[in-house]
Amino acid sequence: MAKKRKYGEIQPGIKWGPFVLRLPGVHVGISWPEVLQGGVLSLATGGALAPLMMQYFDISFEVAWSIVAIHLFWVWTQTFLFGDAYTAGWITPSLPLTLVFLGNYAPGTEAVQAMIAITFIVCALFLFFGLTGLGAKFNSIIPVPLKAGIIMGAAIAAFQSELTRVQTLPITLITAWIVVLTIMFSIPFKKLPNSKIKLIVTSNAILAGFAFAAIAGLISGELTFDIEWGIFIPQYGEMLATISPWGVGMPTFSMFIAAIPISIMIYILVFGDLLVADTLLKGADKARPDEKIDVNHTRTHFALVFRNLGQLFTAGVLIPLHGPIWTGVQVYIIERYKSSKKALDSIFTGTINWYWLAFPLAFLTPMIGIMAPLLPVALSLTLLLTGFACAYVAMSMVTDNTSRGLALAIGMLTAVQGPIWGIGAGLLLYLILIGKSNQPSESENQEQQQENSA
Repeated sequence: MAKKRKYGEIQPGIKWGPFVLRLPGVHVGISWPEVLQGGVLSLATGGALAPLMMQYFDISFEVAWSIVAIHLFWVWTQTFLFGDAYTAGWITPSLPLTLVFLGNYAPGTEAVQAMIAITFIVCALFLFFGLTGLGAKFNSIIPVPLKAGIIMGAAIAAFQSELTRVQTLPITLITAWIVVLTIMFSIPFKKLPNSKIKLIVTSNAILAGFAFAAIAGLISGELTFDIEWGIFIPQYGEMLATISPWGVGMPTFSMFIAAIPISIMIYILVFGDLLVADTLLKGADKARPDEKIDVNHTRTHFALVFRNLGQLFTAGVLIPLHGPIWTGVQVYIIERYKSSKKALDSIFTGTINWYWLAFPLAFLTPMIGIMAPLLPVALSLTLLLTGFACAYVAMSMVTDNTSRGLALAIGMLTAVQGPIWGIGAGLLLYLILIGKSNQPSESENQEQQQENSA
């Protein structure tokens, strides 16, 4: 039985340092719609990383799946162990940019060490800005067109990767794209009368994409499923030997230097995620005065340090890094929370219950047999939605033609030539085309970001 809270207070839990521990069934109730849907979606989406890590780290499927299984636990810690109201995920917009960066290194040990360098530098940024509270100040210094260009670079890189992937599973992937984009972004679809069926489909857009992709893949012969019964045993020794600092050693000094520009880009994207999360939670707070939602960026920064370093030292590096919010799921849970107290008694009833079933499911071989053929679909949808969202966010951030052109140029440079070119040439072009004196004030900058986040 979940602990009761007084009207207008924070949901109870066990406080430890700046964090709060809350367990399902103890501090929050168990909500089965979130448990079941979250378990399947988290596993399917998390599994999308397996083919990436196989490609860039030159590891077997068994090792890659071992990383996926363990990383699911570290995703869950953001909400149940550290006490954030965010539905944790990856730093998803950074994924395409990270792949561009890793493409400069040989698959295997070299690429692993490059990813370790990114992890350490980004964690150092989290720690510094968490301790000093200067994250907002740093974010306000970065010109809006440069931030828009970085986000546009993520969009371009994401779309580039899918032009190659679609050639391997054309019917399967195009079917998945059409279904998910129609449900999530189609204006004619949104104009259809609201019904229970439409609500269910809208709430399960990615699952619908998987289902249609599986049917199309089976009919076309592009997909085959091999389901076996048993328990998956993680390849822990091989995992630590091939993708962790314990096995491959520390990156070279030159790798750390090369990783600085992309690490700065990643932090800028993370702060954008926090603005999105805060905007969503403010709306939830107004709709449900019975619970105070505690937002603490310092705690979030520290939690991200623990999650990424915990991942690194217990299961090796991850592509991409752990981030504060899974935006689509955050929107879904907040809408459920805003609908009524009966639907979700606490915001944490949604966020905490979303993840925990995925961890045990990852060790069941029948689930692996179902998921394995669909992993390219999961990866493709992840990158497609990332690219689509990054593109319209980037375009909404700039309001004049010069800034739009600059954002596109920075995006192209970042996606094609890499982060160093994106930041270096981007800053130079900004000073030439716009000039420092035309940079918006800090308050205008933050107001613009919040509007775009909404």
